[in-house]
Formats: sequence, C-alpha cells, structure tokens
Amino acid sequence: MAKCGDIQVKELSKRASGQAFEVILSPSTPDAKGEFPLSPLRKKETSLDEIKKKLEAAEERRKSQGAEVLKHLAEKREHEKEVIQKAMEESCNFSKMTQEKLNQKMEANKENRTARMAALNEKFKEKDKKIEEVRKNKEAMKERDN
Repeated sequence: MAKCGDIQVKELSKRASGQAFEVILSPSTPDAKGEFPLSPLRKKETSLDEIKKKLEAAEERRKSQGAEVLKHLAEKREHEKEVIQKAMEESCNFSKMTQEKLNQKMEANKENRTARMAALNEKFKEKDKKIEEVRKNKEAMKERDN
C-alpha cells in the first residue's frame, strides 16, 4: 500500500487482463467527519401566520400559473384563427386565379372558333363563286354549241 499526501493506493489484484486498485482519500482535516452530521437538522416550528403566508403564496402561484395557461391558450387560438384566415384567403385567391384563367381560355377558344368559322365561310364563298363561274362558262359553251 502506497501513501501519497491525502491519498492511499492499495493494490487489490494483478491479472493478465489488468490490475485493480483501491484509492482511499483521507479527510483534509482530522475534524472533517464532523462536517457531515448523521442526523438531519431539526426544523424550527412554523407558526400559524407562516403557514397562512405559505398557503397564500401557493394560491398566488396557482392563480398566476392558471393565468399563464389561459394566456397561452388564447395565443394559440389566435394563431389558429390567423392560420385559418390565411388558408381561406389563399383558397379564395386560388379560386379567383383559376376562374380568370378559365375565362381567358374560354375567350381564346371562342375567338379561335370564330376565326376558323369566318375562314371556312370565306373559303365556301370562294368555292361558290368558282362553281357559279364554272356553271356560267358551261351554259355559255352550250349556247355556243347550239
């Protein structure tokens, strides 16, 4: 056993896997064990006024904690309302944008259809003129032949 100041080292065993030691710390003063009494300190007697004060303080803590909880819940509800309002606004904006896009597409389709119909009508008028011209030429040739 080796002694070094306030520390005592005692070798327990030596093995192939390692060694074991016990380290013993000695108290810094010979009276060191007196600092930690074995029995707990006795509490002084509490008076009725002290008990009432403690109860009132506990009641105040409960009230303030309850108020804090209610405040937290109110903030949470307010946040939920804001989130719902924002979602409704976004939904409304999305609906408006979708409706506007649909109206634009429908207007473009209507204009395209009108343009195609006008082009077809023009084409048919040209064909009618051509047919009428051919008919006149054919009648004119029949009259010449007769």
